[in-house]
Amino acid sequence: MRHFGQIAPDVRKRLFHQEPCSFTADSPAKLLSAALGATLYSPATRPSLADDILKQGARGLVSMVLCLEDSIDDADVPVGEANLVRQLTDLAERSGDDVPLLFIRVRTPEQIPDLVRRLGPAVRLLSGFVLPKFTEERGIPFLEALTAAEATSGRRLFAMPVLESPDLLYRESRVQTLEGIFRAVDKYRDRVLALRLGVTDFCSSYGLRRGPDMTAYDVQIVASVIADVVNMLARADGTGFTVTGPVWEYFRVQERMFKPQLRQSPFLEGQAVELRQKLIEHSMDGLLREISLDRANGLLGKTCIHPSHVLPVHALSVVSHEEFSDAQDILRPERCGGGVMRSAYTNKMNEVKPHRAWAERTLLRAEIFGVANEDIGFVELLAAGLAD
Repeated sequence: MRHFGQIAPDVRKRLFHQEPCSFTADSPAKLLSAALGATLYSPATRPSLADDILKQGARGLVSMVLCLEDSIDDADVPVGEANLVRQLTDLAERSGDDVPLLFIRVRTPEQIPDLVRRLGPAVRLLSGFVLPKFTEERGIPFLEALTAAEATSGRRLFAMPVLESPDLLYRESRVQTLEGIFRAVDKYRDRVLALRLGVTDFCSSYGLRRGPDMTAYDVQIVASVIADVVNMLARADGTGFTVTGPVWEYFRVQERMFKPQLRQSPFLEGQAVELRQKLIEHSMDGLLREISLDRANGLLGKTCIHPSHVLPVHALSVVSHEEFSDAQDILRPERCGGGVMRSAYTNKMNEVKPHRAWAERTLLRAEIFGVANEDIGFVELLAAGLAD
């Protein structure tokens, strides 16, 4: 797998100063946690699930969650489990290992060993499980079940806990809940690939739903939770985890209240005016803004519910040539003692010690998503992906 691998080699060469690296489901966890990108959720009941996985993988998707939880009716869980086992068994028989990273979102700890057993040899396609409504008390049984299933199957299995419990939202219990979550995931650190935010559940606790003109960061109660999660669980001191961005719920908007949030000039320069209009019609301007705010707030990757969201997430994850230049300058061995310098682009200050953690994260993202050429921005990356 590689990001933008669906784009022709000659086009990639034009777009990238440094192309995205290749990786597999067996790559180091640190690399995989950064490589998740847009994680597409799909109900496990879909009759064409195996074909869907191959189709989306061919379009550039690298991670996918097959959901047995909120996306299906309670009464459909047995049907969903049976379909999931059947579809993955079929997929294993007719494909190699070149499929996206696949995770199953379960409801109970008992489902983990049961599904691993029922999958048999097809478990080789599985990268792990998504654990819902994660707290210390609820989460430990899930992590214990995953550890046991891993030992039984001989397959490395990762956990992706979803932080969506009301205890995490309410001010009086938030810090205690976050401390408990940290204890749980720290104990099983080698098996926790990333933490995911369940913003829809947060909103539901207060009867809220953000509109297509609003980002998660415009809903103050949600923004405060994101800030505290990053504060306590995503620190850059070696104790933190990758935290992924919240889901964007919209894929087409019939009526707008506010002006579009996409400036015209980047699209005029890239001769992509029609692309801008298409993005606006499909509410992508709000998505693009939220992705930018995700990264500014320390989140990497994003939960997605529609295939059209995948490319924007990946395009805005590519490291710009300017970011790459700054990160390289900051991390030069001769500057390990610190200091301050003007950037190579002569438009900012690079201070070696305070900016070091940012530079290290930026170079990891550059390895995974690539570095754009000097004259390439997200418009060109989006247009190239859509044209493929």
